[in-house]
Amino acid sequence: MKRSFFSVFLTFFIFIGAYAQDKPAIIPMPSKIEWKNSEFQFPSTITFYADAEAEKSLKWLKTLLNTTGSELEKASEKEANVSLKINKDLSSSLGKEGYQLKVTSEKITIEAVTNAGLFYGITTLRQLFPAEVESGKITAAFSIPSVTISDKPYYEWRGSMLDVARSFFDLDYLKKHVDRMALYKLNRFHLHLSDDQGWRIEIKKWPKLTQIGGQSAVNNGRAGFLTQEEYKDLQAYAKERNVMIIPEVDMPGHTYAALQGYPELSCENFENLNPKRAIPPAPFHGTDVGWSKFCMEKPVVYDFISDVIAELAEITDGPYLHIGGDEIEDEHYKEFVVKAEKIVRENGKTAIGWEEVTQAKVDDPFISQRWTGATKSVVDTRIIESICKNFYLDHGNIPNQPNTYSWCKKDGVSLKNVYDFVSENKKAIGVEGALWTELVHSDATADDRLWPRNIAVAEVGWSSPKKKDYSEFKKRLGTHGKRLDYLGINFYKTPDVPWNTTKIKGVFSTVEK
Repeated sequence: MKRSFFSVFLTFFIFIGAYAQDKPAIIPMPSKIEWKNSEFQFPSTITFYADAEAEKSLKWLKTLLNTTGSELEKASEKEANVSLKINKDLSSSLGKEGYQLKVTSEKITIEAVTNAGLFYGITTLRQLFPAEVESGKITAAFSIPSVTISDKPYYEWRGSMLDVARSFFDLDYLKKHVDRMALYKLNRFHLHLSDDQGWRIEIKKWPKLTQIGGQSAVNNGRAGFLTQEEYKDLQAYAKERNVMIIPEVDMPGHTYAALQGYPELSCENFENLNPKRAIPPAPFHGTDVGWSKFCMEKPVVYDFISDVIAELAEITDGPYLHIGGDEIEDEHYKEFVVKAEKIVRENGKTAIGWEEVTQAKVDDPFISQRWTGATKSVVDTRIIESICKNFYLDHGNIPNQPNTYSWCKKDGVSLKNVYDFVSENKKAIGVEGALWTELVHSDATADDRLWPRNIAVAEVGWSSPKKKDYSEFKKRLGTHGKRLDYLGINFYKTPDVPWNTTKIKGVFSTVEK
């Protein structure tokens, strides 16, 4: 009898262990998750329900359910297999972006305080589906495990920055990036729209910015720009997916592309260019920084800044405009920052700048984006953490990766470097991974630098530091290999991750060597 009981017990233990190992990998890690020993089998006809306030999220649910091949039919809340509900009573526990997801053998229910929360609940449900869901259609019958999840983000700001000024990325790629961000609950897409090598956003009062500055790029990079209509199209696309566009026009340094079209923004004899690496109207294709700036003594410069900020504010839905402000030495710098920040405020927006701007006495709402942590600030602002040794994705995935930088961290910025970041600053509102594109000239190369490290950024931004475990994260990430393949992402196969991948015709591209 004892041996028989032991055999039964061992069989049960092995079954439970295997069942636990087969659980879908959810990234970012939810706040609370409790798996059950049952599953939901999708019927041939799926009935769904959404209350009046949740109707906005219904299209995302239907898009997901359509991948099952089942018929969809509207039903009452009581009779529905899948339901969405806005529940304001959850406000104190979940906040604006949190959600509750409950899967039983009979029903799937998602509740949240806002439609943003419902969107994230649907996103988590999507990760319970097989990876094939990312192809648009699941070809075999499947079930998902029963589970109860209560989840909310650790930080409000979970960002991804892409430099389109050095080398341009078109609307199609930018929309794909938004989709990928949304899958991992990243919610701030920071576009670096101007630099020495190019100007990428149409400003109607100053058309030469794109007529001239939009036609140049870094060596081997791509030129181009977004019209205001394309920008608004991208913004609307992102907003539907709970991603906010953060536009950055860098000033008063990194300005040669503007000076190229409007040399009157320069000083006499171009004394503001030091050394003179290029002279208007010649383009600049190099990678040097810190040599160009506006002639801040000239009133026309402030007319220009006022016009640019006004137009950008008018077409931007979100509350933020980024004014750059890095890598410059000038006696007029602090005065310029204060004036530029005031112009942003007068246009109804909150200014963001790289950490050097906190040398000036900017207004309280100002947000500082830290990238070195070395600036001696004279103000106590809110902070976005983009420390280069953890979040600069132009650095190699591994030491000595071709066409990557190493100036901030000689052995590159590994997946683990990103994941291990913990902010000790109480004013931090979030984190942001940054991809500068002096050495990134194709979509495939951008994919290689952004992914999977951006997934680590997402977990750092969403999940509590107390829950972080790199070894466990790697296992979950590895199972997302197939999902990334189906999405067509040319991601870097981090060597210590147990990748589960699949070969899909037409997906893979060659990264620049």
